[in-house]
Amino acid sequence: MTMDTDQVQAYKKQIADLYSRRSQTYDSSEWHDRIARKLVGYAHITAGSQVLDIATGTGTVAFHAASQAGAQGTVTGIDISAGMIGKARTKLAAAGLSNIRFELGDGESLGFAPNSFDYIFCGSAFIWMTELHAALVHWRTRLKSNGKVGFHAFPENAFVTGVVAQSVLSKYGVSYLMSKPTGSVEKCQKLLEQAGFSNVCVHVNRDGSYISLEEAKNAWVSADHPAPGQFPHPLASMSTEQLSGAQADFEHAIEELNTQQGIWNDMTTFYVFGEK
Repeated sequence: MTMDTDQVQAYKKQIADLYSRRSQTYDSSEWHDRIARKLVGYAHITAGSQVLDIATGTGTVAFHAASQAGAQGTVTGIDISAGMIGKARTKLAAAGLSNIRFELGDGESLGFAPNSFDYIFCGSAFIWMTELHAALVHWRTRLKSNGKVGFHAFPENAFVTGVVAQSVLSKYGVSYLMSKPTGSVEKCQKLLEQAGFSNVCVHVNRDGSYISLEEAKNAWVSADHPAPGQFPHPLASMSTEQLSGAQADFEHAIEELNTQQGIWNDMTTFYVFGEK
């Protein structure tokens, strides 16, 4: 379902507010740094390149990209979250680097001239775009000839609590998308090809860890937490009784997955690239 203009604004405000709240603790996750480093590594950035990092967050991808672009290159990180940009600027001041800048900006409405960048990255945030195809087409216009786009995506079976929630909610007639639009190598390839990219490549890195039963149960979805690519939130159509029943079903399904080690949480990551 396509969002209207007011819905898009409300959806993006939810995301901006969520990540502003998370900004001070976001860097506590080693996983974010690890997959950012790999995304940049797979891109093989040429020294002197012009790089754009969309949904930069606290600048994790941007800092890794800046080390590859070198003093003659530039990296611009944009994000709709003022809290994230504030944190990124604090880190930049401490690092003393001159080839990075951070700005508030919307990845689906870039304020840069066409053919401006050699690389455009979007780490861990591609599924938050309102229109995935339109975003890729838009990004392609800002790339130079032979420029490269790179983003993270995740399989449909990644992040166990989201997968269980999807299954439970489907029994109530509720569609909860999560990573479904980018949930396979084939889907990622098709998205890039339909947006006009060539030499599409998807690197698949298997990953995961065990989480506790308590942690898994606490990850039940809430209408207060934005749903990637969906607004209004799919839970908004459910009655109080349905929500209570769905949560009980979720907790029961989670309990059935529990082992002595905990619950396996698949975190396989796709590193997706295409060229203009």
